[in-house]
Amino acid sequence: MKIVVTGGAGFIGSHLVDRLIQEGHEVAVVDNLSTGKRKNLNRAARFYKMDIQSSSLERVFRKERPAMLMHLAAQMDVRRSVADPVFDAQVNILGTLNVLNQAVQHGTRKVLFASSGGAIYGEQEVYPAPESHPTKPLSPYGISKLSGEHYLSYFQSVSGIQTVALRFANVYGPRQDPEGEAGVVSIFSRKLLQGEQPIINGNGRQTRDFVFVDDIVEAHLAVMGKDVQGTYNVGTGEETTINELFRVIADLTSPQCKELHGPAKKGEQQRSVVDAAKLRRELGWEPKVSLREGLSRTVDYFRGTGA
Repeated sequence: MKIVVTGGAGFIGSHLVDRLIQEGHEVAVVDNLSTGKRKNLNRAARFYKMDIQSSSLERVFRKERPAMLMHLAAQMDVRRSVADPVFDAQVNILGTLNVLNQAVQHGTRKVLFASSGGAIYGEQEVYPAPESHPTKPLSPYGISKLSGEHYLSYFQSVSGIQTVALRFANVYGPRQDPEGEAGVVSIFSRKLLQGEQPIINGNGRQTRDFVFVDDIVEAHLAVMGKDVQGTYNVGTGEETTINELFRVIADLTSPQCKELHGPAKKGEQQRSVVDAAKLRRELGWEPKVSLREGLSRTVDYFRGTGA
């Protein structure tokens, strides 16, 4: 199958591209390399260095005529979205609208959209949150991802294109960027491997649903192979505190390192965990990688790359 993957040089996108090519698909990658890395690109994929907001995107879809679009390119830093909501909306709303419009105009039959479980639900009322949970995003990032889902529904209703939104929990694994604030697993791993002291925000009792990147890839494959559409959570359904996360990574890297807490981050969500029972029930997907195994594989990656 011919597939276009936006954000295919990024953390999750590059793992997905590798697997798609391994499965024998013909893949084209669209990425502006603002956060994605050229070294992540699979040589078997055709690469277009391009922003998803660009009018030149029309040439890509006209040339490729993909049967499927997997849209992962995004502004994904919650704190940047708060600091610059206009930029967040330009990338995540207008960029997504541009990509979806091109897909519809050029005969793409199915779209898979990378959405967000934690950011869309906001402070949860139910743990873990099912897809039916009220959507009350607390950040411009969450609002923009929810807007993307609404555009999926719109294009599905007016054009008949099949659309699926995958609401990711907190994804981690090899190739995650340790620069910045988003990837706590990669940040802790790098600092501990370099003999530095990580700082845990607040009391560390805030929880997240950590899902390994390979399980996210498997969710894409499960959805692309079936005649389904709609919204699916992708997570483990298990809450892990940041303190617990630190202890496992420290055990794998620097067992003598002590916990050090700093000020809490203003507005940080306290609990986040999603219920993936729908994906399990309808498509047989299960998270296969345990937290310790996934953290061990991630630490080994950073150890091998010199963190």
